[in-house]
Amino acid sequence: MNFKEKIQDTVFRLVGETADKQGVEVFVIGGWVRDLIMGRPSEDLDFVVHGHGIELARQVAKRIPGSKFSFFKNFGTAMVNASIDGKNYQLEFVGARRESYRSNSRKPIVEDGSIEDDQNRRDFTINALAIALNKDNYGELIDPFGGVADIDAGIIRTPLDPEITFSDDPLRMMRAVRFACRLGFEIEEKTFAAIKSRKDRLSIVSQERITDELNKIMMADKPSVGFLLLDEAGLLQKILPELTALKGVEVVENKAHKDNFYHTLQVVDNVAANSAGLWLRYAALFHDIGKAPTKKFVKGTGWTFHGHDFVGAKMLPAIFKRLRLPGHETLRYVQKLVRLHLRPIALVEDIVTDSAIRRLLFEAGDDIDDLMTLCHADITSKNERKVRRFHRNFEMVKIKLVEIEERDRVRNWQPPVSGEVIMETFGIPPSKPVGIIKNAIREAILDGELPNDFDAAFEFMLRKGKELGLEVKNGGGGKAAEKSAK
Repeated sequence: MNFKEKIQDTVFRLVGETADKQGVEVFVIGGWVRDLIMGRPSEDLDFVVHGHGIELARQVAKRIPGSKFSFFKNFGTAMVNASIDGKNYQLEFVGARRESYRSNSRKPIVEDGSIEDDQNRRDFTINALAIALNKDNYGELIDPFGGVADIDAGIIRTPLDPEITFSDDPLRMMRAVRFACRLGFEIEEKTFAAIKSRKDRLSIVSQERITDELNKIMMADKPSVGFLLLDEAGLLQKILPELTALKGVEVVENKAHKDNFYHTLQVVDNVAANSAGLWLRYAALFHDIGKAPTKKFVKGTGWTFHGHDFVGAKMLPAIFKRLRLPGHETLRYVQKLVRLHLRPIALVEDIVTDSAIRRLLFEAGDDIDDLMTLCHADITSKNERKVRRFHRNFEMVKIKLVEIEERDRVRNWQPPVSGEVIMETFGIPPSKPVGIIKNAIREAILDGELPNDFDAAFEFMLRKGKELGLEVKNGGGGKAAEKSAK
C-alpha cells in the first residue's frame, strides 16, 4: 500500500529530502499514520530515523525560517516547532531503537535498532504503522503486524505477546482502554486477558502517568465505556476503589436501591454530552461517592444515604491527593458541586421559594450553571414520564434563578455590613459576637426579611448588637457608615 498521493504536505518532502542529504532513512510513524488512515485530524508528527535522529532534526530546523529546535540528549529525541505553508507543526525525531525492560521498572534499556525493532516496541498494531519518506520509497506503508486490518476491524491488539508487552510497560494497559474508549474500538480477547492477568503491574507506574490517561478517558465522548473496561479488567479497583464500592444492589425486606456505580457512569455520560469541562465531568464522577459509607437500611423506610453529599465532599481532598489531581481552586469547585448537587432537586420536589433560590445562588456563585447541568444529568430514571417532569421542573427553577439574580444580585454576594464595620461600631476585637452579627445579617437578607442595602443592614446590626449586650463606642455608628459609603 502506498500513500504517496496522501502525503504531499511540504513538511514530509522537506524531512525526506534532508534525510537523503544526510544519508539516513526516515519514517513518519505512530498516531499520525493511524489517524491518516482513519480520516481523523492530527497535528503532532513523530519521525523515526535509522540513524542520528537529533542531527536530522537540527538540519530540518535549519531549513525552516523561524523554527525552534530543542533536544533531549538523555532520551535521544529532538523537537522542531515550525510554521510551514501557514500550518503549525510540532515535529518529534527519534533514532530507531530496540528496548528491553527490568521487572521492577517501566523505564527501558535502550539500544540503537532498525525500523523493525522500533515497530516491535510499539504498544499496539494500530500505532506501529510507518510511512517511508526517502526518495526511493516515498509513501510506502510499512505494516508488519496488520495494523490497517485492525483499524478496519476496530480492534486494539499488541504487536507482540501482550503478556510481555504489559509486563514491560504496564501503562500500556491504561492506553489500551483509552484508545478503545476514544476510538470506539474493542480490545482483542487475548490482549484483554493479558491486561487482567498483569493488572498488579500497574503499581510500578507513577500516579501522574496513570491520572493523565484517566483524564483522557474522562474527555472521551462516552467516558463510561472506558470506566467499564477498567472495572472489568480489575484496574479501576486499584485506581478508584471509592467508585467500585458503589457497585451492586442489596435487597432487604423486598426493598432494593439502584446500582449507584452504573448510575454514576450514566451521569458522567450525560454531562459529557453537554459539556467539555473536565472538572465538571469529575464532579459527575464523584457526585455520589459518599453513598457507600452512608448506606443504611431503615426498617419501614428502606435504603437511605443521608448526608452522602457532605460526606462525598469531605472524601475528595484525599482522593485528589492520591490521584495527583490539582488542588485549591479545582478541588473547591468539585467539592462545591458535590456538596450542592441535591439542592436543585430539593427545589424541584418542594415549593420553590425566593429564599431557597436566593440561598442556592449565594452558595453556588458563578458555578450555578454547571451545578444545574450536573443536576439535569443526575436524572437517570427509566420512567420517562418522571424524567420529563423533572426536566420541566428544572427549567422552571432556572427561570426563577434568573429572575432572583436580576432582582437581588446575590451571586458571589457579600453582606453589606462587614466585620470591620461591626468591630469599629462596637469597639470590639475579632470575636464570636462579630460572627453572630454577620451571620444574622446574611440570613435575614437571604430570607428576604431585610433589604440588601447598607442602611437597613446597619440598623439591623445595631439592634442585634444591643441584644448581645454591646454598646456603640465613640459615635462609631456614624463613622462606620461614612467609611462604608466611601
